[in-house]
Amino acid sequence: MFNTIKKIIKYPNLTQNYPRIPLPVLPKTGKPVIDMEKCTGCGECLRRCPSQAIVRDEKTDALGINLDTCVFCTLCEEICPAGAIEMTNQIELAENLRTELRSSTLVVKEDQEIAMPYEAICDKLVKQIGKTFGRSLNIREVDAGSCNGCDYEINALNNPFNDVERLGMHFVASPRHADMLLVTGTASRNMQLALIKTYNATPDPKLVVAVGACACSGGIFRDSYATSNGIDGIVPVDVYIPGCPPRPQAILYGILKAIEKG
Repeated sequence: MFNTIKKIIKYPNLTQNYPRIPLPVLPKTGKPVIDMEKCTGCGECLRRCPSQAIVRDEKTDALGINLDTCVFCTLCEEICPAGAIEMTNQIELAENLRTELRSSTLVVKEDQEIAMPYEAICDKLVKQIGKTFGRSLNIREVDAGSCNGCDYEINALNNPFNDVERLGMHFVASPRHADMLLVTGTASRNMQLALIKTYNATPDPKLVVAVGACACSGGIFRDSYATSNGIDGIVPVDVYIPGCPPRPQAILYGILKAIEKG
């Protein structure tokens, strides 16, 4: 008994309470933003962006960032000679429509603090799971030709730190038992039919979540003969989670957003 108490004291509960409480301060590897007041229009970021996520508006000449293709590599922040681009700690970026991730420009003032968008919606969504599916949410992870980066982050949802089973979410081995598909990868040519068959095998009602830049838009593999420019050309998508790879908390936020939609 003494040894058990000693172990509890030595190794406290590490499971986080997100999304019931906001995330703690995170490293600035989230959403990149551009301050057009500082931008000199040199175009260095446009030329150097590995995924060509930075675009220029022909009418206003303003720069924008397509978050569905951005790989959050921080290169734009490093090479901008004017210091106009800054990485933030915003990771709750999932959207129901891909267009909501396109060409988003956020002007950041020097005295402006970027707060993470957060609402205490966990209890409401847990009830929504029961209302929509009548039980726990069963998730099938589908690798449609990824580098496995996003898959590692999805695996982390099941570790003691994140522990999504506390929210009534479980990963299953077969799409026939699933309510939601978490799809990673570009839907490569050799995986397109497998993805379609997996989608068809999943019973209704079902939700599809595109995880990572590759699933959202093709990422750095976009416009290749062997890949798709996002899985939404293969199967319907309910939520897009940008990132390369997105953090486990960002994926969990996207899952909750999909449930809310459902």
